[in-house]
Amino acid sequence: MLANRPDLKAEQLARTRQLMDRAVPDCLVTGHTEILDSLNLPDPDDRHVLAAAICGRAEVIITFNQKHFPRKSLGPFGIEAQHPDQFVSHLITLNRDAVCAALKNQRATLRNPGVTSDQLLDTLERQNLPLSVSQLRPLSELI
Repeated sequence: MLANRPDLKAEQLARTRQLMDRAVPDCLVTGHTEILDSLNLPDPDDRHVLAAAICGRAEVIITFNQKHFPRKSLGPFGIEAQHPDQFVSHLITLNRDAVCAALKNQRATLRNPGVTSDQLLDTLERQNLPLSVSQLRPLSELI
């Protein structure tokens, strides 16, 4: 991550990881390295993702790069690759109030500088989530 994002510091990433681990105590997957060599993906460097999904009994891998996770490689494990926009859109359909509350909380943490709900939605749209943003714009007063 640091190689791709020189604007970040190791301490920031360590803090984010600690917060994520604390927020979802059962999120850590073990045992996945043992099956890496048995997996076949277009990019061998992505095998750890599929291995963790298998060992973690995930049904979906959320990725912008769906070509690296073809159906023929994931299907035998009952896993599908899904674009983040499709995933978030589905979450909005399932529980729009929870998604809006999460975005409102996220927006509240952005204080230097602060952002409006429309600015946050603009950012999500630039991050390739147009379908989700189209569902959220009419709800911007909740965000």
